[in-house]
Order: sequence, then structure tokens, then C-alpha cells
Amino acid sequence: PGSVSAAFQEYLRHLGLQDFPCGLGSWNKSCLDAPRSPRAEPAGPEEAVPLGEETPEALLELLRDRHSPWALPPDCSPQDRLLRELAVLAPELLRGSRVFRVLKSLRMVDKGVEEVDEGLLRFQQLEELVLSANHISRVTSANLPRTLKVLELCCNAVCDLQDLCAQPPPELQHLGLGYNRLCGPSQEKLLTADFWPNLVSLDLSFNNLTDLLGLVSQLSTLQKLRILVLQGNPLALIPTYRGCLIDSLPKLSILDDIHIWPDERQQFHGLARQPELIRSEARVVVSTGEMKGLPDPKAFQPLEVGSEGPVITYSYCVTYEF
Repeated sequence: PGSVSAAFQEYLRHLGLQDFPCGLGSWNKSCLDAPRSPRAEPAGPEEAVPLGEETPEALLELLRDRHSPWALPPDCSPQDRLLRELAVLAPELLRGSRVFRVLKSLRMVDKGVEEVDEGLLRFQQLEELVLSANHISRVTSANLPRTLKVLELCCNAVCDLQDLCAQPPPELQHLGLGYNRLCGPSQEKLLTADFWPNLVSLDLSFNNLTDLLGLVSQLSTLQKLRILVLQGNPLALIPTYRGCLIDSLPKLSILDDIHIWPDERQQFHGLARQPELIRSEARVVVSTGEMKGLPDPKAFQPLEVGSEGPVITYSYCVTYEF
């Protein structure tokens, strides 16, 4: 299976950090080999650049000028830009294992990653890890850098948080688990301050969570939680869903990307103490309008009694996705 480490190495190869105008080569060798001091004065016009070489500033311009054949794409990530520009100004920082000490943010989106491997521990200063749109079904928390503050796992296949909660990063502030496969009370019990004492933002949208009261009792232990996303779960169909959460989590500021204002909090005050109003079921009424492209049953003539002619039966299935 594809690991995060393997995807990162492939990503570095794709960036071409050793190819012109990046890296160290005949185009900048003498400039970068010269001893540099943080307080050194900029080179003056009298200090000529050797024939066939370019200054780091000129090489950097080749990455930034949109008309340059080496220009970075307009939609490139800050991570791409940082590494490419660093490969021009200080390529020695990206040699060997040094690259793992440079990055504080790592984004491996839609790279076919299936495994969060222990190679991630080489990133000694990593604070943000984004692994959205991959094929991850489980996360071993022992393989996550302890410095992590943001972990985004949106659009994966995570169905169990047990491994993730074994040794979670202690300073994590955002956990993104939207569009995964979480369901059942066994998962809700792992969303408490015992595992996530510093969590400020939690995204659980578009999973299969159904127990609103059970989830609320666990989330109420997260004293620092300010942002919560639960839309797309079956429990969000409960009529008193928003009111129950607002009244049960008084420190919450944003629910489902909608700010909670004081008048709304006042409107739902006391609702959490009336569980009889919080029904655990919802009814959805769907009506079908005109359907085109189907044979009209009225157009077929009924068979005569005792007829041995072939009988053709049509059946249709209508599927609704919520």
C-alpha cells in the first residue's frame, strides 16, 4: 500500500528540486559555494557573476515570473512555492534528511495514500498534516509527530478511531474527519477531552452518526471546542438538532459553518434539559414529479383471457440519496 513517506518522496521528485533553476549546478555553483554571512552586504555591481552563472535573485525571478517556462503554476500550494524557492536560495537545506526539518506543513492530497507510516516521525517540526482525498482506513497515532496541531483526514475511509486515539498528538487543535465512515456509539466515546484536551475545531460532517444525545454528552467534555461541523449525518435531520447542540455546548461559536449569535443561544436556552423534545427520529416525505423516458403502461393492450402470447413485465427502482 502507498504510504505517506512514499508519496512524499514521489512528490519531491515531481517538484524537480535538483533541476535548473533550483538545486546546485553549473548555473550557480560559485555563488553558493562562497561563504555567506547573515550580516554580509549585498554584492555590488563590481562583483561580477562568473560567465554562465546566475545570481540566486535572477534564478528566483525565473520561478516568479509568470511568463517564464520555469514559473510555478498559479494554483500551486504554499508548500510547492516554499520548497522550490528554498531550492534556489539554500539548496543545502533540502539535501538528505534536512528536508524533514524544514517543513511545518505537509499536504498530500489525492496521492493514493493508504498508510500513515512511521516515516512521518522524521518531520521534527510538523504542525499541519493534510491527507484529504486518499484511501486511509485507519491511522496509527504512534506514527504522528507529537508537534501536530492540525490533522485533516477529509474524504478517506476512516471507520474506527481506536488506533488514532491510542497516543494522539497532545497539542492537536483541529481534527478533520469529514466524509468518512464513522458510525455507532463506540466512536463517539473516543471524542472526549481524555484524548483531545486542546481541540478547538472538529469536523465530523457527512459520516453516519445517529445518536445526538450520546454525541453531545461526549463533546461537552471538550472545554476548548469552538467550531463544530456535523452536517450530513443522520442526526442532523432531528428537528431540534441545532438547538440542542447550541444549548448543550455553551462555548461553541460556530456550528456547521454558521456563527452562533447571542439571540439564537437565548432562543434555545434550556432545551438540553428537556430530552423529551429531542426526538431520535425524523420523517422525510419525498414526492416524485414528472418522469420522462419510461414506457406508458396505458399504451399496452391487455391480453385476452387464455392467450399464450409472451408477457413483458417492466419494473422500476427509484433511489434517493441524502
